[in-house]
Amino acid sequence: RTAAGLRSRRRAVNSVPKGWYAANAALGPSRREGVRPEGIWLDLLEPAERTRVLVVLDASLQHPGMNRRHFLLTSLAGTVAGPIAALAQPVGKVYRLGVLSPGARTTGTPVMSNLLPLRLRELGYVEGQNIVTELRFAEGKLDRLPELARELVQHRVDLLVAVSPVAVRAAKDATKTIPIVMILSYSDPVELGFVASLGRPGGNVTGVALAAEPSMAAKRLELIKEIVPRAGRIAVLATGEAGSRLQEQWARKAASSLGVRLLVVEVRNADYDHAFATMAAARADALSVVASVILATDRERIIQLAARHRLPAIYDWSEHVAAGGLMAYGGSLSEFTRRAAVYVDRIFKGADPADLPVERATGFELAINLKTAKSLGLAIPQSLLARADQVIE
Repeated sequence: RTAAGLRSRRRAVNSVPKGWYAANAALGPSRREGVRPEGIWLDLLEPAERTRVLVVLDASLQHPGMNRRHFLLTSLAGTVAGPIAALAQPVGKVYRLGVLSPGARTTGTPVMSNLLPLRLRELGYVEGQNIVTELRFAEGKLDRLPELARELVQHRVDLLVAVSPVAVRAAKDATKTIPIVMILSYSDPVELGFVASLGRPGGNVTGVALAAEPSMAAKRLELIKEIVPRAGRIAVLATGEAGSRLQEQWARKAASSLGVRLLVVEVRNADYDHAFATMAAARADALSVVASVILATDRERIIQLAARHRLPAIYDWSEHVAAGGLMAYGGSLSEFTRRAAVYVDRIFKGADPADLPVERATGFELAINLKTAKSLGLAIPQSLLARADQVIE
């Protein structure tokens, strides 16, 4: 800006939003047509953009005997020393974080890729200030993951976060040196060959894993049967992920003991309309949705279709119930991501992933949405409500 005097100059600099900081101060004239006042260029950095502004100084205020450069730099120092003293502080290290997911990019949906920056901010990492995040999504096309992992490695990220077994495999194949924080649900990282043991991973991979419990599939089927006692055929919405197929196997074993027939429907290319049409044609009485990054990302679409087809459904994460799903039995995406963020923080601060034990999450909660139950004409047994950890009315 062209300032008429010292007061205007101070007003212009003091209007910089809180949280911005300056780097690369340089002397230089303005380029505004018709005037060439002396000034100092400041590069202002903000999480979403980089802006260069000119702090213009009124030369008439220069003290006799003071050279131009000394006047300019002294005046600038006096201006920023007040309410925006942070402008003079060194920037410090900026970490580069890579996130690899088999799901799709979403905005506003509380999935791990969206929750991670929030959890890292709680630990002092602010996007664009001391951390830059590179996000890569396979959009459900799992064969793209190896290429996306190599792309992140070429960007020289300091750490990779891989969500789901297929993403961890792709990241592990792409690098043996960059630390990898895995986020797994219902998968055994030792059995999959990602770590030597939970206590001592021994390589460049560590992180959090929701306990791979075969009893979870049986528990979900029992719960949906408790709400829909007449259910004789239960559909299972699945994907091509390894963790999904493992859960399918558990569900098949549990179904025979519960006396229900199972219909496994694998969604392809995000064609949920076709998947639900298949369930309707087979006259499914209820639905169980497997734990999957892809399905969690698309949960709003799944919940809408379940409501349209009047299909009582049980999900894995409690956030599904908050979004309008009928019932969930499993963990919390928010809490799960918070734990992963702690690993990122510790590795950034110098911890060796080979020595960081894998955290095995075992806490599960039951959540029920009474509003959704009412819309489906279902009466939730009081005995089930008494066992619920979360009830949405």
